[in-house]
Amino acid sequence: MKKTYNLGVEATLAVISGKWKPQLLCHLSVQPQRTCDLRQMLPDISQKVLTQQLRELEEDGIIDRQVLGDRAPFKVVYSLTETGRSLGKILLQMSLWGEQRANELPNMEIENGHAGFNHLLETI
Repeated sequence: MKKTYNLGVEATLAVISGKWKPQLLCHLSVQPQRTCDLRQMLPDISQKVLTQQLRELEEDGIIDRQVLGDRAPFKVVYSLTETGRSLGKILLQMSLWGEQRANELPNMEIENGHAGFNHLLETI
């Protein structure tokens, strides 16, 4: 079934929205990662949600899942696709906007800056 959106931004947000997807994309922009590595970088994410978010990103063609090994336990590695890397400018601009907004409000702060998304720009 074909998805219909009123605006292109809706289609973009459908792919990257949520608490964890931008963080996953930031970590995957540095280098391919195993599930256990992503769990260490995002200790508050549950295994169920991590698996769900990775599957959704894979279905949308944003990340690639590679299974390595001849027998169990298999090593599963996730990496960004070219389509995923093409989100670099968008994610960087969203991060910069959020940082600027946080600087304007006394009750908001950003723990980590936009530097993680710079890796995405290096390959565009």
